[in-house]
Amino acid sequence: MIEIYLCDDEDAVRRQIRTALEGKIFAENYDMKVVCSAAGARELLDAAKKSKQAVYFLDVELKDEEWDGFRLGCELRRRDPRGTLVYITSYGDLAWRTFQYHLEAFDYIVKGSGTIGPSAAQCLDEIHARLLEERQAPTEMFTLRTGEMVRHVPLCDILFFETAPASHHVFIHTSGSRMDFLGSLNELEIQLGDHFIRTHRAYLVAADKIEAVDLKHNKLWVGGHECLLSRTGKAKLRKKTEELKNGESKIRGSKIGGGQ
Repeated sequence: MIEIYLCDDEDAVRRQIRTALEGKIFAENYDMKVVCSAAGARELLDAAKKSKQAVYFLDVELKDEEWDGFRLGCELRRRDPRGTLVYITSYGDLAWRTFQYHLEAFDYIVKGSGTIGPSAAQCLDEIHARLLEERQAPTEMFTLRTGEMVRHVPLCDILFFETAPASHHVFIHTSGSRMDFLGSLNELEIQLGDHFIRTHRAYLVAADKIEAVDLKHNKLWVGGHECLLSRTGKAKLRKKTEELKNGESKIRGSKIGGGQ
């Protein structure tokens, strides 16, 4: 069973979302359950101590001096790396904040639109479909040869590719390693498709691993590493943002932050 956790300090909002979620679960006979509807972060964290691959609906603007929705999301992501985060917010323009915190939010639900319940139910429908697909599909792997060894790296573990000093060589960076292999960023860009963005002639970065973007100084950060951002890279990054706005990555209302 997939557990669902809800945190919002507005009683009326919590009731609307919980009612909508439980109605969708009953109607579709999903193997899901709302196990916690909390007014504060501590209450939710206490309830979710042992949760794995759960779904979390989190208010961004919690009235709490210690916790906001992003900090709460960071703690939940640390405890439950494969959990699904959905943010509830009064603003529709916060999606790029999740890149800064490395949160990979699945969706945003905007308060005050009059459709918060139906939006939550539709979001749960999409989450359920994605989870089913993930369970059926094997982990995608990237295969490379380093020296005499052939290695298989899970695609989800790759932070970015970088041109190496040696001609026709590329570095592959993961959170815990850097490996050199024979290859071309041009070929990799075609091979890997929309999951990676060519931010500079020397960098091909995982779109969902971007933590922060500095347009003024032509830099971005991926997994704690500083990468370069060219004019063409900025255009590609903006295009990706538009795709996010249009729902192709299930994130509504996104934009790039930073000075021009």
